[in-house]
Amino acid sequence: MTTRNTTDMNIKIILALTLVHFTGDFFNSFITPLLPAFATKFSLSMLQIGLISGLGRFLAFIVQPTVGYLADHHQTRFFSLGGPILAMVFVSLVGVAPSYAILLCFIALASSGSAMFHPAVAGMVHTYAGKRLGFSLSIFNMGGTLGFGLGPLFITWLVVTYGLHMTPITLIPGLILMALLFRIVPLPEGERLKNSTFIGSLQEAFGGVWKLIAIIWLIMVLRAFSAHAFRTFLPVLYAGEGFSLMSIGLLVSLFTIAGTMSGLLSGYVSYKTGYKKIFYTSYILSTPAFLILLFAPGQWVYPAIFLAGFSIMATLPLGVALAQELAPKGRSMVSSIMMGFAFGLGGILSPLVGGLADIFSIRSVLTVIAFVPVMTTGLIYFLPGGKVSRSS
Repeated sequence: MTTRNTTDMNIKIILALTLVHFTGDFFNSFITPLLPAFATKFSLSMLQIGLISGLGRFLAFIVQPTVGYLADHHQTRFFSLGGPILAMVFVSLVGVAPSYAILLCFIALASSGSAMFHPAVAGMVHTYAGKRLGFSLSIFNMGGTLGFGLGPLFITWLVVTYGLHMTPITLIPGLILMALLFRIVPLPEGERLKNSTFIGSLQEAFGGVWKLIAIIWLIMVLRAFSAHAFRTFLPVLYAGEGFSLMSIGLLVSLFTIAGTMSGLLSGYVSYKTGYKKIFYTSYILSTPAFLILLFAPGQWVYPAIFLAGFSIMATLPLGVALAQELAPKGRSMVSSIMMGFAFGLGGILSPLVGGLADIFSIRSVLTVIAFVPVMTTGLIYFLPGGKVSRSS
């Protein structure tokens, strides 16, 4: 149980947690726009590129539920602040990796750090959100998506201007910022769940709503799979079609910044409309947006990728918010399931997508994946229709 006021939103703490999210994801965003550079440096196949992307998601799949369980049982900043530091240290080293195997090791360690902080920090949002959980989580999500949006612009500029070997210098401002956040971000309260086992804690936290939690999770998996497939392989597709590394960085940023805007908007609107209508709108519009993006000619690719990101990313914070409202006793665990467990499983399929792209071409495979969101709307039917009553 939490002793915090459940009426007033603590803006200072919410913004501090948002900045933690921004910092961690800013560094994590370096990998995707640099995939063409890694492919050139190490002569990688599409399958190997998919493995780079899938590795991070696989570790999120493994690490986040464990950290969510520990965060709900222990009061420590090891996960919420130590995770981003681990991520930024090893992401900064990817440019000097001497081999593909070492590159995978750096990405694995960085991804583990990212997986550590996400459920712990997302769980803390519930404590300080007051009645505006959906909006607070949208602000929190904005930090991460903004980090993912600006990071590709920054890292591609750095690499184009100074070379791939200069990525380690990015660590300096990151560590300075984390030192400041250590003074602001409070110690997590933990949920003090009575059951000490992992399965027992899940049963205590989810109780009779586990079926709804499972449906939300599956919806989020399918969203993550389609979004991650496009974000991973579009840079490689456009590099093969003559786009520069800076242009690719801009495209990745547009996709993610659009998601920042739609996530914030959907979080604000959900307070009045509930979540279900927004889920329907997002998933129905995502399929035509993906198809427009795949076949947009020339410079039309820029507004098309913005539209695709705006559509598919709109529900990213709402899945976490809905699950937290249904199961408020285990907020870090439920955050880990909606973020790491869902995003991770969606991303684990990247090597399979890459292998199919080696056989059939990237555009052909992504065309099929574009229909995943609209096919998911049958699951959305089972979500609660209105606003969920929040208890704590």
